[in-house]
Amino acid sequence: MEMIAVTGWQLQEAKQRFSEVIRRASDEGPQIVTRHGEDVAVVLDIKEYRRLKGDIPDFNEFLLAGPDLNELEIVRSQDLPRPVELGD
Repeated sequence: MEMIAVTGWQLQEAKQRFSEVIRRASDEGPQIVTRHGEDVAVVLDIKEYRRLKGDIPDFNEFLLAGPDLNELEIVRSQDLPRPVELGD
């Protein structure tokens, strides 16, 4: 597993030097952006983002790729539900 150098940027500095943040994300690895001392964002090179994301379909594609439920023979019980006592 390779080590990735992570550089931190305060938000105001990242805004002022955005081109450099992008270049460093490409050349050096992820760039962490902080606001008031808290990590709030990561700038990644697009190749790294795509590698991490993988080939994940969106939710609509996922649902459409599922089995055809019309082929299932689903039989619903005709029994009445059991009685439930709710107390006083």
